Amino acid sequence: MHKYLLLIFLLSCCFKLKAQSDSAHKTNNIDPAKHAFIDSSGQRDLVDVLHKLMKSKNAGKNEQAKKFNFSVVPSAGYSLSTGFGANLNSNVEFYNDKDKSKTNVSVISASGFIDTKNQRSLTSIANIWTKNNAYDLVVNFRWLKYPTNTFGFGSFTTPDKTDPIDFNYVKLYATLSRKVIPNYYIGLGYNLDYHTNFVEQGNLDGTVSDLAKYGKPYTTRSSGLNLNLLYDRRGNPVNPLSGGYANIILRQNFKFLGSDENWQSLIIDLRKYVPMSKHNNNVLAFWTYLWFTYDDKVPYLDLPSTGWDVNTTSGRGYVIGRFTGKDMLYAEAEYRFTLTKSGLLGGVLFTNAQSFPEYPAGGFKKIIPAAGTGLRLKLNKHSNTNICVDYGVGIDGSRGFFVNLGEGF
Repeated sequence: MHKYLLLIFLLSCCFKLKAQSDSAHKTNNIDPAKHAFIDSSGQRDLVDVLHKLMKSKNAGKNEQAKKFNFSVVPSAGYSLSTGFGANLNSNVEFYNDKDKSKTNVSVISASGFIDTKNQRSLTSIANIWTKNNAYDLVVNFRWLKYPTNTFGFGSFTTPDKTDPIDFNYVKLYATLSRKVIPNYYIGLGYNLDYHTNFVEQGNLDGTVSDLAKYGKPYTTRSSGLNLNLLYDRRGNPVNPLSGGYANIILRQNFKFLGSDENWQSLIIDLRKYVPMSKHNNNVLAFWTYLWFTYDDKVPYLDLPSTGWDVNTTSGRGYVIGRFTGKDMLYAEAEYRFTLTKSGLLGGVLFTNAQSFPEYPAGGFKKIIPAAGTGLRLKLNKHSNTNICVDYGVGIDGSRGFFVNLGEGF
């Protein structure tokens, strides 16, 4: 019950903050809904650079945006979560309406990677808006072969409690939301999390792992329905320049749908984007992510954990799965700024904090901070898509690179 009261309190705060934010923008003559941002299609991107290097006849020309704007990035490198690996990231952006001012951009992304830790992944995420934003369809599919480490419950775990595990994972989420009034939506969806071939090595220090105490998930299936409440005023989800976003997802897993157990979860995802000037696209972005579970039967690998949010972008500064708990509190702030007048290069400064309750006692008793900086390279000026390379630093010597196509939130 106290969590539902917390939800009501947070929603009231959101509406209050929105009103204060709108008032502040009007005071500074910067209204996010009417702010004249610099059109990125008139800037330079990686394609322009390649044209110039190859002395192409298209060099320097401001090509017209196509109906479908594709971005593809093959890469190789090192990250904290994957070690040395090879990646292929791609997305396509398009509008389902000739009048782009009335419809959000639709995005379909796909990626795959393989690395020296023998991790393999195929991921596809689609966020499709129909004409006049009448409907929003979100589909998230992922297949993983994922040897990694887990560290136990709560915010006080240390690298000394490293517990190597391995598993296969299939994820399928699909939600269709309908507009109720402008920018506000309600929807229903289906969620499947299926883990198989689980193997645990055990704590490297010889102690009994929290995972063993909780219950080893050799094969688990969580299958259920979700109620989706959405507010979205971002325009471009790949690189928002203003507006806000609020998503509340209440999930109920059912045995009659194939779930091992009946259990519930609640996710509250809040984001705000504040333009900092009328003369550039610098943005101050805020993200709050709250994730609660409501049953003792939740499979260990379905519990809230660092980096296992819907888009796996939380917790820069830590390896995916570094902290785990029955609930998760997460907040992040990021300043995004341009480095070149052409818009080709940009940068970010970010900081985040997370907290997990102890198990089984409960209670949020420690805040886990991280901070970092990163570079942005404009890959596609028509869709305003950036290649994002960040370096984050956390506690207990945790640090590393994080690479993404499009902003983390």
